[in-house]
Amino acid sequence: MSFRDRLLALIVAVLWGLNFPATELALQHFPPMLLAGLRWALLGIPAILFVPRPQVKLRWLLGAGAGIGCLQFAFLYLGMNAGMPGGLASLVLQASAPFTMLLAGFFLRERINRPQAVGIGLAVLGLAAIAAYQSQVAALLPVVLTLAGALGWAIGNVCSRQARAPKPLHFTLWMAVVPPVPMLLLSLIFEGPRRIGASFAGLSDLHAWISVLGLLYIVIIAALIGYGIWNTLLARNPSSQVAPFSMLVPVVGVLSSWLMFGERISVVELIAGLAVIGGVLYASRPRKSASEPILEPAAVD
Repeated sequence: MSFRDRLLALIVAVLWGLNFPATELALQHFPPMLLAGLRWALLGIPAILFVPRPQVKLRWLLGAGAGIGCLQFAFLYLGMNAGMPGGLASLVLQASAPFTMLLAGFFLRERINRPQAVGIGLAVLGLAAIAAYQSQVAALLPVVLTLAGALGWAIGNVCSRQARAPKPLHFTLWMAVVPPVPMLLLSLIFEGPRRIGASFAGLSDLHAWISVLGLLYIVIIAALIGYGIWNTLLARNPSSQVAPFSMLVPVVGVLSSWLMFGERISVVELIAGLAVIGGVLYASRPRKSASEPILEPAAVD
């Protein structure tokens, strides 16, 4: 990856890290399935009206929309609604990085070199240390739901990579066309029309608009800008080089959740977070080309 692409990947990590406290704010008013449906409907409807359909195979568009739009966010929101703290959710969801590498290795035959394996291993150890520490205060069901969301993200990553969209922003917007209908139907079935109606009727309350601001951040910053950059990176770089940057998200997620909601950060989490950063940077460092000539010292007469 070029320096510019690595910088863009870092920016995405920050945007997505802040997405978790924004989601906590949005879930204070909207039920999880309805929130997922609204998130993508606010992107999908303008896409259909104003954005040309991306020139990619339909199966990759549907796969990315189903994996990222439906599976990732349905399970993530359900997990957070079931009691998963935002900082811990940002951590567990980063299991998508090793999931992506495994899926890309199995289905796309992408190779993982030794520095990447070492860097990913170090980052995974950091994530495992934070998970082991945080598991003392987290129930099993929210963790399982969030892990299912991570697998959905990995499936979406592989489909995005295979799509190789010539205009990644168009792909991101049209990817949002897939989730709204199934998410809103699931909301109608499991959350019920009464709860949905109460969510919209309650928008006259000033406190509800804090949740609306959280929703707008999710839609505009995290989804539109974040996934636009992310799909651009996946279109021009191997998945195994892009995916590790997602493991920086929990560092931002834990810090922002601490600042906004008072979630405590221990010394263990701080050290483990530094291990995650170091591992990602090591895994993504540029490799020297094997064909690069070796410069010999000049002979002295």
